[in-house]
Amino acid sequence: MKIAVPKERRPHERRVAASPATVGKLVALGCKVVVETGAGRAASIPDRAFAEAGAAIAAGAAEALSDADIVLKVQRPLIAGEDEPDEVALMKEGAILVGILSALQHPDHVAAYAEAGLTSFSLELLPRITRAQPMDVLSSQSNIAGYKAAVDAAAELGRAFPMMMTAAGTIPPARVLVLGAGVAGLQAIATARRLGAIVTGYDVRAAAREQVESLGARFLDVGADADAETAGGYAKEMDADYRRRQEAALAEALPAQDVVICTALIPGRPAPLLITDDMVRGMKQGAVIVDLAVEQGGNSEPSRPGRTVTRHGVRVLGPANMPSRLAEDASAMYARNLLAFLTPFFGEQGFAIDWEDEIAAACLITREGAAVHPMLVEEAVA
Repeated sequence: MKIAVPKERRPHERRVAASPATVGKLVALGCKVVVETGAGRAASIPDRAFAEAGAAIAAGAAEALSDADIVLKVQRPLIAGEDEPDEVALMKEGAILVGILSALQHPDHVAAYAEAGLTSFSLELLPRITRAQPMDVLSSQSNIAGYKAAVDAAAELGRAFPMMMTAAGTIPPARVLVLGAGVAGLQAIATARRLGAIVTGYDVRAAAREQVESLGARFLDVGADADAETAGGYAKEMDADYRRRQEAALAEALPAQDVVICTALIPGRPAPLLITDDMVRGMKQGAVIVDLAVEQGGNSEPSRPGRTVTRHGVRVLGPANMPSRLAEDASAMYARNLLAFLTPFFGEQGFAIDWEDEIAAACLITREGAAVHPMLVEEAVA
């Protein structure tokens, strides 16, 4: 069983889909692991470290991918019409592709996997069940993103986060509002609190209040809706009446904030717009917004992917691929997620996927030349 770990080639991507620790464990399972040269360089993992763990080092993508049984990726591979090389064309028919493939957002890539005869698993679709927690790529990467958002906000803000009592006078603590209390939001709250800020959290889900308050933050109450949560634990899109109440509450809260960290997302939909240009106009001069939702459209109207803009005296950060900015830790966590996903399929008879397993079924995108995920099949029929 050959497992390939190619270099990531998409812009702003510094992570790698394996670590020396996970390579060693895959080798112990009886696999041959091949890592493309330079794959871990941006994550501070030299080829030497992979080789010492038991991996072979391939000179390029073709050598790594051509006869691989399993291909581990962070982001989706390149396809025809994108930059060279066409990674999908280099994979053999029947190979298993595993990664954060963003399958529902990129049906053209799904079609390419099916045409190439790949069996593909898109791990952002993992079910939120206890058994899947060690494999939860969204949680591991969101933890990194939430932490980094708070640190970047503190670095960008022209004042200190904690209260400081000095002979020259007292500096009051900064005020931070975190929109969205999922994994990234809760980590941002915890980090901003550790840095000494007064923190308020907001989420449409009623259950989020307890989580926010358990971290020592206040909860911005808009009249949270008990029915605002999907069966999978994600936020739903809210009705017009709720959005009006939300807008009024945020317009009142924002002028007092020094920092706003935006993390609100709705699976399969554009990010909800929470902060309008008029709201930004009413904020403090020198305030900072960090919009982690910018790549899905953004929670803040002035946000621009991969750019920092100044609007009405407010600095608005739109970081591209925030987890990649802490590539060493993000890669280590992601590699463990992949190992946890693959390990149950190894047994006395070798590697065999249990197609009835609810985790495998939830992530399976293509098999035997066709798209098989229910959401993709339904979309194609519609």
